[in-house]
Amino acid sequence: MRIPDKRVKLSRRRLLGSGGASLVAMTILPGGAIVGAGSAWAAHAQALQPTTFATLVQMSRDIYPHDRLADGFYAKAVETFDQAAAASADDKALFEAGVAGLDRAAQAAQGVAYAQVGWERDRTALLQAIESEAFFQRVRASLVTGLYNNPEVWPLFGYEGESASQGGYLYRGFDDIDWLGKN
Repeated sequence: MRIPDKRVKLSRRRLLGSGGASLVAMTILPGGAIVGAGSAWAAHAQALQPTTFATLVQMSRDIYPHDRLADGFYAKAVETFDQAAAASADDKALFEAGVAGLDRAAQAAQGVAYAQVGWERDRTALLQAIESEAFFQRVRASLVTGLYNNPEVWPLFGYEGESASQGGYLYRGFDDIDWLGKN
C-alpha cells in the first residue's frame, strides 16, 4: 500500500528562484499587470480593470479558502472571468459592477475597499450579504471548475487524478486510506 506524502516540498533553491522570478515580473510587466501583494503571483488583465481582477482573486480566496493554495491558483481561476469579460460586454459589466458594489459595501462597513479589509470574517460577512445576487452566484459557480479542475492543485489535496487510464482504482490504491489509523 502506498502512503502519499501530501506535504508541500519547498527547497531553499526553489524559494529563492520563485522570489527572484517575482521580482523580475514586478519590474518588467507592462501596464495592466497585477502582482499579488505578499504572494508570488502575477497576471495580466485583458478586459477587466486591474483592481477588479485583484478583488476577484481575494473574493475567490474568501469563497473557497484553502491555506495550502497560493494566490496564484486563485488568479489562474480568475483569468477565466477576464476571458469571459473580453468575449462579452454583459460579462464585463457584471464583473465590474459586482466588484464596484462590493467595494461600496466594504467602504460603508469598513472604510476601505473589499480587498483591503483586513479580517477574513469581515470580508465573509460582506459576501454573505450579496450571496443571492447574480454576480456572487456566477463567481462561486465558475470557481468550482476553475479552481478544482486545475491538475496543479490536485496533489495539494491528495488527489492523484483519474485512474481509468492506469488500470482503475482497484490496482492503483483503492485502499490508500492514510487518514484512517492502522489497527
